[in-house]
Amino acid sequence: MSKNLVIFYSRAGLNYVSGEVRYIDRGNTEVAVDFILNVIDADVFRIETVKEYSTDYYECTEEAKIEKKAALRPELRNYLADISGYDNIFVCGPCWWSTYPMAVFSQLEKLDWNGKKVYPLMTHEGSGLGRSEDDLKKICAGADVKPGLAVYGGHVEESQDIIRNWIESSLKE
Repeated sequence: MSKNLVIFYSRAGLNYVSGEVRYIDRGNTEVAVDFILNVIDADVFRIETVKEYSTDYYECTEEAKIEKKAALRPELRNYLADISGYDNIFVCGPCWWSTYPMAVFSQLEKLDWNGKKVYPLMTHEGSGLGRSEDDLKKICAGADVKPGLAVYGGHVEESQDIIRNWIESSLKE
């Protein structure tokens, strides 16, 4: 039986949701991860940065833009050291400037991806998957990056069936 792992970053607080900035108690990606865990048995690793992003949405987007332009890798509170015991790895995060937050890459670059199947999931407000699949193919060298799922953040609470169908069809391959 395959062993599954979910690696994710999510941000609560002030977020852009359905055309407006508003406060959310849980990040959209965290909600999507819960739906994944309703479908499969998986271990979970939450990515947390040492220096937290601004609680102000607009300041956070500027921080993310600077990190992306400079290809920075923010320091994380904890790092996952080994994924050798896993077959399927779900990489989940919000779409920040057409890809995952740079903090996600801080973690992913430290791992050996040979022989792993990677399933991208991205929450967004109109960007879809952006360049995330291509970025994962570069960062996760040796992995088989499968077609990902883009979940509209403003409708994440209603996405349980979409996520379940994606997982069930993806894992049949």
